[in-house]
Amino acid sequence: MKKIITIVLLFATTLFYAQNKSVLGKWKTIDDETGKAKSIVEIYEKSGKIYGKVIEVLDMVHKDDLCKNCSGDDANKPILGITVIKGLSKEGAEYGGGKILDPKNGKLYKCFIALEGNDKLKVRGYIGFSLLGRTQYWYRVKN
Repeated sequence: MKKIITIVLLFATTLFYAQNKSVLGKWKTIDDETGKAKSIVEIYEKSGKIYGKVIEVLDMVHKDDLCKNCSGDDANKPILGITVIKGLSKEGAEYGGGKILDPKNGKLYKCFIALEGNDKLKVRGYIGFSLLGRTQYWYRVKN
């Protein structure tokens, strides 16, 4: 009986630990140029791919801004509600192979994201190969 209880507790602890190591959830975005918090992005899984949608704009001045320079389906959409991370797949410890939208300039960049601890997310957008790009660090929003 002790062995069964120990195994169940070990399994439950492992499950809890694995859930905390997920990129899924709500993240506060931090502008890499100004250091200011910009928005809350919810990262979710859909059809085996990872996506991220702006669910809150933190700067009241830009709360109702449109993605004026965006093209395609994102053209002139409100930034609030726009999908900024598109179609990432798990690649080892990272997620890549998708795109990230910069609503400020309307451009799509190649992207990869990786957890750095439970509550810090490295987000890298780049052109060509990952050395030519920018990195932001996002922080998990606690419920």
